[in-house]
Amino acid sequence: MKVAVVGATGLVGNEILKVLAERNFPVSELVLAASEKSIGKQVIFKDKVHCVVSVKDAIDARPQVAIFSAGSNTSLQYAPAFAQVGTTVIDNSSAWRMDPTKKLVVPEVNAHVLTKEDKIIANPNCSTIQMVVALNPLHKRYRIKRVVVSTYQSVTGTGKKAVDQLMNERAGIEGPKAYPHPIDLNVLPHIDVFLDNGYTKEEMKMVNETKKIMGDDSIRVTATTVRVPAIGGHSEAVNVEFAQEYDLEEVRSILSSAPGVIVMDDPQNNVYPMPLISKGRDEVFVGRLRRDESQPCTLNMWIVADNLRKGAATNAVQIAEYLLDQNLI
Repeated sequence: MKVAVVGATGLVGNEILKVLAERNFPVSELVLAASEKSIGKQVIFKDKVHCVVSVKDAIDARPQVAIFSAGSNTSLQYAPAFAQVGTTVIDNSSAWRMDPTKKLVVPEVNAHVLTKEDKIIANPNCSTIQMVVALNPLHKRYRIKRVVVSTYQSVTGTGKKAVDQLMNERAGIEGPKAYPHPIDLNVLPHIDVFLDNGYTKEEMKMVNETKKIMGDDSIRVTATTVRVPAIGGHSEAVNVEFAQEYDLEEVRSILSSAPGVIVMDDPQNNVYPMPLISKGRDEVFVGRLRRDESQPCTLNMWIVADNLRKGAATNAVQIAEYLLDQNLI
């Protein structure tokens, strides 16, 4: 299969290439595209050197699949052009997520909605992906009424400039800033831009995307998203109110058998999910399962995943795998 990666030189682009190789996706020809400043750069994939080309050259190559990780403006400009030549686009940006004509997909939750006609498929926000992977099996059993989530998100979610800022600050070096404040020894309750309602765009992504992916507009979601000086994973404290009473042991059983979920829940022995555990992994880790003693039918849980993997690259490649498996491309 001829595969294009648009935004191949970025953090997520590099991760997409790793995941394609690790999962042995059947790449017969690889087309790597990026911004003009990266054209001509050499990238190694499976011991073979590939030169980065322009996005227009990638369109002319007519790949069967193009995985985008190059920002919303690039996706809005070029994804339709790929689709026009018959390419199926899987887009990591926010460009198409809430477009009612586009599917927003987490394979463990709603891959079944995909058809051959879907030529632009949206990959959800990283923090939403890991949350719905854990919540969906519980929603099927108990029906979720309301979710209150606070996130603790890695600097890798912002990109290389943010990682550099953190490491420079740690080393006492002056350098370019990705954030309006220091991030080392600090936390920022500020991810993406603030909106008129006082929430950030990232927080509203979690609200709206959760409903769309899980196919239920009745689920009420409120979020506070926070950037922390961690590298390699996002963490979430999630409070879930169900429509009916639940059994905690059944919750553990449901999650233990859910696709893509690993339960780590033995706090007496200091066993619980952490970003260091999730780094480089494709699963969603769940722990700190406990009853909310302040109100009935409510569960507290802690959810961790590698935001560059399951939160972006792996989810996109899994979508491509599903399309291939179901003969949809």
